[in-house]
Amino acid sequence: MTILADERLEVPFQTPPSLDLTNTALFLDLDGTLADIAETPDAVGPVARRTRVLRALAKALDGRLAILSGREIGEIDRILDGSVASVAGLHGLDRRGPAGHLDTTPPHPALRDARECLATLARAQRGLLLEDKGTSVALHYRLRPEAGPAVVDCARRLARQTGLVLQEGHLVAELRTPGPDKGEALAAFMAEAPFAGATPVMIGDDLTDEDAFAAAVALGGEAILIGLPRRSRSRWRLEDPDALLDWLETSLTPVSA
Repeated sequence: MTILADERLEVPFQTPPSLDLTNTALFLDLDGTLADIAETPDAVGPVARRTRVLRALAKALDGRLAILSGREIGEIDRILDGSVASVAGLHGLDRRGPAGHLDTTPPHPALRDARECLATLARAQRGLLLEDKGTSVALHYRLRPEAGPAVVDCARRLARQTGLVLQEGHLVAELRTPGPDKGEALAAFMAEAPFAGATPVMIGDDLTDEDAFAAAVALGGEAILIGLPRRSRSRWRLEDPDALLDWLETSLTPVSA
């Protein structure tokens, strides 16, 4: 699913209204949305408040809650204390449904060579972090932002040469196996129980979430951007992960009152 630049809207400084828990299917990104961006991916861990909110949401929504993340499903479960049953990992390449069934995408054969090329760049420039996810490989430059142009240029060339999909995110360039994206993962969840018939709301922070934003809007739902304002399919915005948890707790208050 491709988002055209002229389809995007300027995000206002508007807080979304409280969730209608009776008919919402809620989809959440992880890094930058539910959790602050850390110096390294493995520095992100469980947080008691976040786990408590997610478990309360899963109950209030009758299971209509899913995580759509670039992380592997095992890592999502670790960080969220296993609080969410429905999860799409690796930007949609792997998807676990509410009943526990797992759909996976086999890795592209070109990943091996791409991994070696990115590893060579990481060795040449200190501070770059290579992350191997099996069906994708990511090079983070969050500790060396000035290296971003070189990282992205290398990744773009590899994508053209290999047929791998380039997924640009916040201070990271990722080459992934062709296959489902977050938007297609959201649509797949919406086609099955308990999500079917509900109104989708997708919440995310990064360009990698725009496919899911578009899918939610196309299905009559909403998208909510976390972080700094930018052009996006969302018409709502919250400041950061803490503001998101505050907003979610406010939506849950009538349930727990």
